[in-house]
Amino acid sequence: MRQTRDFLRSLGLPTDDTAATSEKRFPDGAQYRVEIPSTEGPEVLDAVLAEADARGVLVHRISQGSGGMLLTDDELATMASTAAGRSVELSLFARPLAGWDTSAMAVSSGGAPVAAQARGTEQLVHVLEDIRRTAESGIRSVLVTDLGVLKVASAMREAGDLPADLQFKISVQMGLANPASVRIAEDLGADTYNVPTDLSLGQLAAIRAATDLPLDIYVEAPDDMGGFVRHFEIAEIVRVAAPVYVKFGLRNAPNIYPSGSHLTPTAVALGRERVRRAQLGLGLLARYSPDAIASTLPAEGLAVPVSE
Repeated sequence: MRQTRDFLRSLGLPTDDTAATSEKRFPDGAQYRVEIPSTEGPEVLDAVLAEADARGVLVHRISQGSGGMLLTDDELATMASTAAGRSVELSLFARPLAGWDTSAMAVSSGGAPVAAQARGTEQLVHVLEDIRRTAESGIRSVLVTDLGVLKVASAMREAGDLPADLQFKISVQMGLANPASVRIAEDLGADTYNVPTDLSLGQLAAIRAATDLPLDIYVEAPDDMGGFVRHFEIAEIVRVAAPVYVKFGLRNAPNIYPSGSHLTPTAVALGRERVRRAQLGLGLLARYSPDAIASTLPAEGLAVPVSE
């Protein structure tokens, strides 16, 4: 295997999965930030921020999974204003994708990876239009799953057709899982990358060695993403993967995508529990790595909404 490993080295890629300590940092020198996902509307956002205040949890990023397309103009504006007032990043999913379309393959036993892809030119246009509308509301971060969407959206950003400060947060559903493939996403314009939920510390460290992108890492994953509860590993994840967004999903929780007002009470309860999980996980981080550095707010590099 030496010849292949030597070739990887010539490309500036790691040659094995060694769990080395990362010396990379966020622009402010911090090692980690905290993300609360699945915040599916203004009511859920308010509940998450209120719970964070009550529990003393510093939240840096809020993300959402149903897409800008399922929020009204008023809801988009309200969420943007709330997040901007708190100097917190707000990231909305870019949809629609094949999983919500008429794709039979996306719901087949062997076709699940297709669900996160933009299907055909028309759906590519629809996703890009969703990104455009989200950006017009003042929101400056969108979740992207499809490499083609990333490539075109990045070109639109460079050309001035999308805001220059718009960030592309790559979703865990893109599924790239090794250093060479994650570097492709970086080369195409990604600003952060959410790695698969089941990577070992060594595999995370290898990806970290190959990219300067902040890594978004589920330390508790939803059931349909593996259902892992990795709270005791948070200290080591921060050590090997910094700069990292420590992301608190929730096991034993219903999948509420696509969400809406009919699910608001459930979404609020789930959001509050995610913050409670963050309190638990961050407590373990403080116990086992008391010197780990978190960003304070406002933080350089966060895609905080702007007033439009």
